[in-house]
Amino acid sequence: MSTIVKMPISNLLLGSDYTAVITAGSGQVELNVTLDTGSSTLAVVSKDFNPGADKGVKTTNIAQEVQYGSGSWVGAVVQTPVGLGGGVSLSNVNLAVTYQDSPNMFGNAEGIWGLAYETLNNAYRMPANTWTHKYSASRIESGKVCDLDPYFSQLEEAGVVANKFAFYTKRSIISAASADPASDPLNHGFFIVGGGEEQKELYTGDFVYAAVLEDNFYNTGLLSVQVGDQPPIHAPSVPPGSSDPSNSTVDSGTNSLVIDQTLFDKILASFGAIDANFPTMLGDYAAAGSQGADQTQIELSAWPDLKFTLQGASGSPVTLSVAPGDYWQFDAGTGGVAVSNVFGDDGQFGFSILGLPLFNGYFTVFDRTLAGGRGVIGFAKRA
Repeated sequence: MSTIVKMPISNLLLGSDYTAVITAGSGQVELNVTLDTGSSTLAVVSKDFNPGADKGVKTTNIAQEVQYGSGSWVGAVVQTPVGLGGGVSLSNVNLAVTYQDSPNMFGNAEGIWGLAYETLNNAYRMPANTWTHKYSASRIESGKVCDLDPYFSQLEEAGVVANKFAFYTKRSIISAASADPASDPLNHGFFIVGGGEEQKELYTGDFVYAAVLEDNFYNTGLLSVQVGDQPPIHAPSVPPGSSDPSNSTVDSGTNSLVIDQTLFDKILASFGAIDANFPTMLGDYAAAGSQGADQTQIELSAWPDLKFTLQGASGSPVTLSVAPGDYWQFDAGTGGVAVSNVFGDDGQFGFSILGLPLFNGYFTVFDRTLAGGRGVIGFAKRA
């Protein structure tokens, strides 16, 4: 019989992305890992977990190289017990232990738990033990390509949990530099492994379900974006020749709403129709490279909701709202700093990433049992 695990999570390590504690090895080493629906690999840093010091770890001849928007890493794949707490553990989990990575690859976290599908969990079979030899990135690409079962898929296939998971996240608003983030309930939440809708204390009202269009990462069909009561803005399709199977994704590992630049320019114009200063403020205080604004400059009550309409699982469109207090982040630094977590990226090529600001108003369920295995994403108002 499958188990439902309700894991406490927080954004205290990273200030934005959410992490949870897993255990690895026979010694049950505790590791704080980022929860990421935009990738599929379970990886930890070698300084935090040493496979050579744990007799419960089996090394292999498999290596991985993974590239994110924030950098990349190379690691050796080992097989080891990995647990979630509450007595839930699975043996022979595919765990990448990184030995070469970009500076500050995982921030203050000790790794990442990729929650997407097998097609993103590429690996390479090498001639010899990858932990011992520690092949370079250029060398491992000569190996034989294979795909590995991601950790969540391994849990589900073993019957440990059902094929769904859910997020209950919040967004802190801290107005004083002396505030204690650890005591603020808005910096904490839950990750539900193997469950969702039964957690009735975490949401109110009914769910709406967005379609997942490809079992790659959680590809969605963005139809339009509306700024307050301004006219909806049509979202462009993915350009011809793009490798993306849709024009958007719902991604827990991205702390912002990263919008295709052409679409975002139109969104800015809609903000400008409400207040001529809004586009400049969003640009000047965007999280991507800004030092932020004094919180007292941002009067949230004057800002509009952002409304994203996605292709629905039932065929009817689904509209989701992001409140100003979710796309403006008020705990971005000491001294009362606020940054905008909605901005454009001209490198997205018609693609938009709907990150944590979208999650923070909802209890969000990723149900992979439906739609022929592609799944659906359910949203209900967060309690």
